[in-house]
Amino acid sequence: MTYVLTLISNTEDAAISDGIKDKYAKLLQVTSVNWLNKNVALDLFCDNKIEDNLLTLLENEPFDFAFQHINNRRKKLLVADMDSTIIQVECIDELADFLGIKDKVSHITEAAMRGELDFKEALRERVALLAGLKVDDLETVFNERVKLTPGAITLVKTMNANGANTILVSGGFTYFTEKVSKITGFKVNRANTLMHENGVLTGKVGEPIVDSNTKINSLREFQKKAALKESEIIAVGDGANDIPMLEGAGIGVGFKPFPTAAKAADVVLNHGDLTALLYIQGYSIGDFVDR
Repeated sequence: MTYVLTLISNTEDAAISDGIKDKYAKLLQVTSVNWLNKNVALDLFCDNKIEDNLLTLLENEPFDFAFQHINNRRKKLLVADMDSTIIQVECIDELADFLGIKDKVSHITEAAMRGELDFKEALRERVALLAGLKVDDLETVFNERVKLTPGAITLVKTMNANGANTILVSGGFTYFTEKVSKITGFKVNRANTLMHENGVLTGKVGEPIVDSNTKINSLREFQKKAALKESEIIAVGDGANDIPMLEGAGIGVGFKPFPTAAKAADVVLNHGDLTALLYIQGYSIGDFVDR
């Protein structure tokens, strides 16, 4: 066996039946199969590369899939985006909503994530609209609005427990990455700084701005420190500013991504939660660590 096709469904709506297993085992002429989580995640091992007609078939199924060589399957470095990836919201949009100006900000955020705007200028424009927000209100926004994506803690803690390095690099803000890292277990976090004076945001962001270059540079930095091959790295994100990072990893995972990020990703997840990144690496549910 040389290759593995991993089928991954939503844990709340398990969609991989024995019928699905048998269907793809026959189409792929598999050499062996292994349930990673019954009806949720399945490995199908084979000796042949996947054909285009089979890819089209898989893309129309109600579950996600990943096809890869079995070598270096377990990754030693995870580099992740935060907003709409590790957490379910865009923090800057939630801050704007707290101020009652979400309509002035969210469309800029979406355009930037689609790659239609210069990220740095779009960030400066949006942060300027936050001038006057109290620093104390950041905690209120975090406590009331920021929710982890299902599987985030399990993903990070399982990789940590197995000797991997875990890095959170966000075009968002350090106030939030520091809190999210503490909860999930990310070993390093990097993001932008909201400038403030006398307990109030000034409407400016610290320089240099964390952008797509920072993300890929961080990936290369920690790759070099650990003398890793590119094939030993997994990255996950959803927007245009994640593209260099996704392309620079052995496996770039688009998590419910915008179209531009989906095109750059090796694996696209539209159904499963973040534990899908563990199944992609061959972890079974019995291997999961969540505390």
